[in-house]
Amino acid sequence: MRNKLRRSRNDRIVAGVCGGLGEFFGLSPWIFRIIFLFLLMPGGLPGLVPYLLLWIIIPSE
Repeated sequence: MRNKLRRSRNDRIVAGVCGGLGEFFGLSPWIFRIIFLFLLMPGGLPGLVPYLLLWIIIPSE
């Protein structure tokens, strides 16, 4: 049975989105944090909007 996508309670810095994505895909949450940080650099919106949408869409543990 595959894990469900949930925001992490244990591995969170802001909302647990990257921790949840890391658990779901079996990767380090730091990979997702670096991706979102990289997307924040060219003005903020390319990284902020997807993060906020995921924060709203993905349920908490």
